[in-house]
Amino acid sequence: MIRLFNSPAGRGARTPACRVATLGDARSFIHSVRKSANTARTSACATVVSIFLAFGAVAFGEPADTIYTARYVVTMNARRDLIDDGAVAIRGQRIVGVGKRVDIEKQFQARQHINRPDAILMPGLINTHTHAAMSLFRGIADDMVVQDWLNKFIFPAEAKNVTADFVLWGTRLACLEMMLSGTTTFVDMYYFEDSVAKATKEAGMRGILGETMIRFKSPDFATPKDMRQWTAKFLDEYQGDALITPAVAPHAIYTNDDADLKAARELANKFHAPLVMHLAEAKFELDDTLRTRHMTPTRLVESLGVLDGWTILAHAIYVDAADAKILKAHGAGVAHCPSSNMKLASGIAPVVRFLALGIPVGVGTDGPAGSNNDFDLMEEMNLAADLQKVSTGDPTVLPAEQAVAMGTILGARAAGLEKEIGSLETGKRADLITLRLDRPNAVPLYNVYSQIVYALKGSDVQDVAVNGKPIVRDGHSLTLDPAPILAKAKEYAAKVTASLGK
Repeated sequence: MIRLFNSPAGRGARTPACRVATLGDARSFIHSVRKSANTARTSACATVVSIFLAFGAVAFGEPADTIYTARYVVTMNARRDLIDDGAVAIRGQRIVGVGKRVDIEKQFQARQHINRPDAILMPGLINTHTHAAMSLFRGIADDMVVQDWLNKFIFPAEAKNVTADFVLWGTRLACLEMMLSGTTTFVDMYYFEDSVAKATKEAGMRGILGETMIRFKSPDFATPKDMRQWTAKFLDEYQGDALITPAVAPHAIYTNDDADLKAARELANKFHAPLVMHLAEAKFELDDTLRTRHMTPTRLVESLGVLDGWTILAHAIYVDAADAKILKAHGAGVAHCPSSNMKLASGIAPVVRFLALGIPVGVGTDGPAGSNNDFDLMEEMNLAADLQKVSTGDPTVLPAEQAVAMGTILGARAAGLEKEIGSLETGKRADLITLRLDRPNAVPLYNVYSQIVYALKGSDVQDVAVNGKPIVRDGHSLTLDPAPILAKAKEYAAKVTASLGK
């Protein structure tokens, strides 16, 4: 009996075969003791059984579905615990244990072990701003100013091509790219968001999804009123969904009237939903509001009450010190999109100022048409750190650990989901990824955070799980079939090219 409980600790001590044999011996022993107790009718044997069962529950461990082990576990919790030879235990959709591998394997008995001795285990990445279905417009209009990009290419291309089917396949393509590069959650604003939701759930990813509201006719609705009415139904349909957080998404102050912006805020608050919009993303936006309204874009949305609630703001480039204090006072989250801001020469968001004030800042890819042609959030963490260094002239600002936080827990806070995701902690949703450390660009390793931000790539992602469900294993999608998605993307590319007369 002593031998059953004192198996040596170590990687091979709790293999599935070992557990089955040990548990089988235990059950046989319990059965024999119970039989003896019934025959002798003695309370002594009954007491032995009770003690054995109680001790056995501890010895064999609490139940878990999966245990992930890795060389390093990057928790991103408040203490920023970095665990060498660590593990995470999952039961259902949530994390039930985080710690040293030897301790987690003693505490839990899991049906499945995913052992990654040459990997980093960390929270899934959170893309705080994108337009997923625009993956099908990748590369149609590069190297131009934002007004020309929008008015001469994007808006005409959308009017001629965007349908529910276009959005469905475009989002599938985007989700495939995002999940394979480590993104588990994304904040989206586009058209036909019910199609975005369908593709997101097919992928097994998490999405904060908002139907774009705009003053002119969109691909799916004729008027802002129609857009709001549909959005109300969308908000109601996805209330409490395990993966989808429905949102309200007025496009920007330069594409929406004041009354529509106010109505969007009222709708979001009615459903306790986030409001997602672009703000202060271009110099022309600042110049126009200063000339016509005598205030900055930030002061304008504050005066309209747009910031009075759960708010996620994309870009926030032209935000002065007074504006930043307004965002802080209203608890708004900011999505910083370095690739997009550089590619469009839009400017540089004052991220260091935001972080110093305690404003939650995540990273976003934007795009992927023209403003950024990919969904690689590993790249965005790198660029976020580098861009602040070169813009401030200070190489010490926005260090690697802070950049990782922007891709994880700060991104979750910016999106309003920090109680559920963004860190590896007991009770949180089991959204996690592993990054390979057995490739040339991953060695040698002296600092884990620096390695993640400055050396590792989206292509180094090995495993991805969302809500405890694996969606990527060994770099391959488990939920989306790449072949038909890539074929459909080529088919739509031909249609888009023809529609633009290229």
